[in-house]
Parts: sequence; structure tokens; C-alpha cells
Amino acid sequence: MALQINATNPEHPALLLELPWHLPLEEWPDEYLVPLPRGISRHVVRYARAGDEVVAVKELAQRPALREYELLRDLDRLGIPAVDPLAVVTGRTDPEGEPLESVLITRHLRGSMPYRSMFETTMRPATMHRLMDALAVLLVRLHLAGFAWGDCSLSNTLFRRDAGAFAAYLVDAETGELHPELTRGQREYDLDLARVNISGELLDLEASGALHPSVDPIDFGTEICARYEELWKELTRTSVYPAGKHHHIERRIRRLNELGFDVAEMQIEHASNGDTVTFVPKVVDAGHHQRQLLRLTGLDTEENQARRVLNDLESWMATQDDYAPGDPLGARPEVLAHRWVREVFRPTVRSVPPELRGQMDPAQIYHELLEHRWYLSERAQHDIGLETAVEDYIQRVLPKRREPLRPTEE
Repeated sequence: MALQINATNPEHPALLLELPWHLPLEEWPDEYLVPLPRGISRHVVRYARAGDEVVAVKELAQRPALREYELLRDLDRLGIPAVDPLAVVTGRTDPEGEPLESVLITRHLRGSMPYRSMFETTMRPATMHRLMDALAVLLVRLHLAGFAWGDCSLSNTLFRRDAGAFAAYLVDAETGELHPELTRGQREYDLDLARVNISGELLDLEASGALHPSVDPIDFGTEICARYEELWKELTRTSVYPAGKHHHIERRIRRLNELGFDVAEMQIEHASNGDTVTFVPKVVDAGHHQRQLLRLTGLDTEENQARRVLNDLESWMATQDDYAPGDPLGARPEVLAHRWVREVFRPTVRSVPPELRGQMDPAQIYHELLEHRWYLSERAQHDIGLETAVEDYIQRVLPKRREPLRPTEE
């Protein structure tokens, strides 16, 4: 059987032909390899350079190689965080004509790390919690897309930090199955496997001395199940609200925030029976909101202020006709953000008389106005609007702050 390269891009076969396919992967010379950290795998895996690309090459039998290649392509079409499949090489033989196993080639996920490399220095428990949350987010997104992983574990995941955000990526789809929709039993099977696998991997780290002494491997394995269930419930419950009642949307965002998740993307679809809202969650590190708000708007705020203002900005953007995440024809987030500053943020802050502001900066004023709007909307059970909230805030809240302090009783 002649050497065959099935690739997603017609340019890749020419680049991949330069690699030594006549040698078993374990025997590839160093000149072809890139020294990057690798996770534990049941197969031989190496990083190699193909032109300007760094690729991961995994050796396995032909049928599972082709199957995993197609599954990864399906996940890519569904927008699921997973490694990018580039090609499958079949028909390999050594110089004596003896057959060699096929290989699956994926693009190296830049900036990603296998979990063992992240634990080379003792990781703080707080960071571990965020990594587990990122893995819970990945598992929920896979299940929402109808993908049963079949082997969820730290070893089959890559983690990446991006501007304070933590993301988990599927790196091994060999045992996966794609369905139109998963049953509760299929989801629970995946979740139980995740619990057992993660506890076992953390016990292994504990035995090697790489685990923080305060971390209980069994508790952490169980934790991902609880985080998964919280997130699954919040993302899958009915989300159709009467048109215009945006305080309901804000309530959902607050609930996700309370669970420790933030909204990476929000979509609002208008229908005759109300607004259908879809959320995509993410896990963030300390200071993420400050950096994100500063990048989008130029506003330099405290972290809690930034989170609250970003939620409002995201809600506002989702109502704009030219807001289309992922669509190259849609307005860029930076353009929408500056429009929001010009049309919403500045006019709202300026509506508060300077003599009533005291020592509050614009970000704190806007943050308090949003909180007051939330309070009034919850009490009225409908969105009262920012204009009404500002008027009530000026009349009822700010004057009380200007009252002189009463002398303390002796």
C-alpha cells in the first residue's frame, strides 16, 4: 500500500512529506523534533516541525486514526475547544517494506500545557480550582454538542491561559462518539469516568510530591462533578424572557458569576414569544476584567467595577443589530465598545450632577447606577430602564450621602 496523506489543507501534504515516515515515531531523529512538554498517552506522541507549523504526531492503527481525525473535524465545525486536526498518514512502511502504524497529525495548540507540566512547581489550590472549572466547562460544552467523550481525564486535556482566562481543550477523541443529543445516562457515565480518572491522576501527583499538601485528590475528583452539575443546570434551563425584560438576563449573568463562571459570549435571539438567550461560559483569573475593560474601552477600573460594567457592556452589545460574534461581517467588539462608551456610559455618568458625585470616579458612579437599576427592576419585576434608575438614584440615594454625620453620643 502506497503512502497516503489525507489533509484538511491542500498545502499540508507537501510540508508533511519532508518528515521521515519510513521510521517508527520513537526512532525519529532530533532534527525533526521540537522539544515541547508532552502529557501521558497510551500511544507514542512527538512534536515535529512541518514548514512554519509545529505539529503533534500520534502513532496508532489506521481505523482509529481515521475515526479520530473525522471526530476532531466534527468538533471543529461545532466550535468546540479541541486540537485542530491537520492530516492522517496511512500506508507507511519501513526500509524493509514492513508496515508501520498510521499517524494522526494535529496542530500544536500554542501556549498550551499538559497538566503534569503545570504541576512541575507546586500549584496553589485556588489555581487548581480554576483548572477544574475550565475542565467542567469543556465537558459541559461537549455534552451540549452531543459528544460523549468516553475518557475524560487531565491526561486527555490541554490547558491554556489567555489574558487571565483559563481554557481546557480536548486533545484525545479516540474514544468519543457524536450523537444528536446525549441521554442523562451517557452524561453521567462520562462524569463518573472523569471523577475516577482525575482522582487517580492527582493521587499519582501526590505520590510524586508534586501536589499541594492541602489538596485532597478524592475531593477534587468529586468537585468537578458538582461544578459540572451547577453549570449544566444553569446553562440548560429554560431561558425565554418577555421582550425587553433585560433584568432577567442580568439575573442569569449574576447567577453564573456567583457560581464562579463568567460569560464569554452571549447571544439574544428575538422571537414572537420572547427573547431566547444563550450563554457561553469561561473561567477567568484575577484581574481579567480590569484588563479586558481597559482593552475594549480605555476605562481603568477596579476588578469588581470592571466585572459589573463588562456584564452591562456585553448585554448592550448583544442587542445591537451589527453584533455577530465570529462573523467577519459583524462589527468588531472594540468598535461596539467605543460606541457604548459614547452613547451609554458617558451620557449616563454626566447625568449625575457634579456637586452630588463627591469623591466617586465615573466607573464607581456607573457601577452604583447599575446596582440601583438592578435593585429597582427586581422590586418592580420588570426592567425599569437606566434613565429611570438614574433619576431615582439622584433623588433618593445621593442626597442621603450628603447629610452631615451626627455627633457621637458621649
